[in-house]
Amino acid sequence: MLAFILRRLGQSILVMLVVAMISFLMFRYVGDPIASMVGQEATIADQEALRQRLGLNDPFYVQFFRFISNALQGQFGISYRLQTPVTELIMSRLPATIELAFVSATLALAVGLVLGVFTALRPKSWSTGAIMTASLVGVSLPTFLIGIGLIYIFAVELKWLPSFGRGGVVDLGWWRTGFLTESGLRSIILPAITLSLFQMTLIMRLVRAEMLEVLRQDYIKFARARGLSQRAINFGHALKNTLVPVITITGLQLGSVIAFAIVTETVFQWPGVGSLFVNSVAVVDVPVMAAYLMFVALVFVVINLIVDILYYIVDPRLRVAGGR
Repeated sequence: MLAFILRRLGQSILVMLVVAMISFLMFRYVGDPIASMVGQEATIADQEALRQRLGLNDPFYVQFFRFISNALQGQFGISYRLQTPVTELIMSRLPATIELAFVSATLALAVGLVLGVFTALRPKSWSTGAIMTASLVGVSLPTFLIGIGLIYIFAVELKWLPSFGRGGVVDLGWWRTGFLTESGLRSIILPAITLSLFQMTLIMRLVRAEMLEVLRQDYIKFARARGLSQRAINFGHALKNTLVPVITITGLQLGSVIAFAIVTETVFQWPGVGSLFVNSVAVVDVPVMAAYLMFVALVFVVINLIVDILYYIVDPRLRVAGGR
């Protein structure tokens, strides 16, 4: 088990280095950040002095080494646009993104798992047909269109929920949460549904397909012949074996909730890390863009590591193979 974790950690570090190099190399040659930082009255000498102060005249490998060294210390430089440490900017917006991702992931996992099991156990019922037909919406429509549709129905027409913003928040020191205010809870409903709909549909269809396949296996027939109850067969045997491949796909999809929150945060003007990245792209704020991609890569790497460990624990065949 320890050797397995160490091997995965080594692979994760390599992935982070590759992502850091690609993101920094890509943004290093995209646009001129100095042009967006100074006014039209700035002279060429002023621009050159600012470029020298920011280290933009240094060779690429020097800038990249500086970026990696600072990143290991939790420092990603100064935002070109806001002249504020990037770490402070990300940490100030991270609670909003994490809360939105947490609610969306919980909703997608809970509803997707329940609907997947339900449709697998009743494959020919009219309710299953209705659910599978409705699930096409989550797969077919783009996220921004779903968000706009929900805003029109529940905010414009019905006026039940707010259409933008995070609502009221409570400052708990290093964390600002909207879970403790009524407006905060109401404001997160529409963005969470929008962000979770695609993941929910994918999890539901995956659980249904895997469970239908497991229910056709011979050991399920033997369990019925032994006189086990239908509940024990469905949840003790079928669902347990269904979770082995579901864990991998679900883990990766839940990681993409944070990565793909950019569109949802833009539609609902949610003050999270995703909207910070969008604003940074418009002005070629390289430190913020590079730090955001490093953050997303770290999320995927950590979740992938957790998924691998869970897969190792759930599937005894990996433990047997690892012991050889």
